[in-house]
Amino acid sequence: MNMDILIAGVGGQGTLLASRVLGKYAGLVGLDVKLSEVHGMAQRGGSVITFVRMGQKVNSPIIDFGGADVVLAFEKLEALRYAHYLKTDGKTVYSTQEIMPMPVVTGAAEYPQDIESRLKNPVKIDAMKYALLAGNAKAANSVMIGFLTKVVGFDHDAMKQALSESVPQKLLEMNQNAFELGYRA
Repeated sequence: MNMDILIAGVGGQGTLLASRVLGKYAGLVGLDVKLSEVHGMAQRGGSVITFVRMGQKVNSPIIDFGGADVVLAFEKLEALRYAHYLKTDGKTVYSTQEIMPMPVVTGAAEYPQDIESRLKNPVKIDAMKYALLAGNAKAANSVMIGFLTKVVGFDHDAMKQALSESVPQKLLEMNQNAFELGYRA
């Protein structure tokens, strides 16, 4: 199985941890994997993207425009911002969360209201709702990993193991619960 995933979010949402979980998953199921992280203005609430490429043999960590099987977006505007990376038959898997970028906060721009109608093959989840059910808003990334696992048909047990090996022990139960909530959503 070859799978190219672009993970997009805002600094602090856990996109980098999600990419490491997906990378670990690929290794557990015997796939080659390459990751490339683009931090941008992550520490100031800016856009963060990560490329995750897995398959029998992966030569480059970079996904070209129109080359992603999945755009996994932790925020709705980020789904639209990186939609041009998606293949024609790819899926946009995204959280309905809206985080206002600085131009919107300052009144220099408006948050787009037509995002959902502009996305290709959208599959959405209210990841924040499920993260709060799991016990912490920061578990939204684990919700998204669970949801992605279900949507694209990744191996549930291997992904859960990858998650378990990637988060601190003190946060493990909460993240496993968040993963399951996302998987069942």
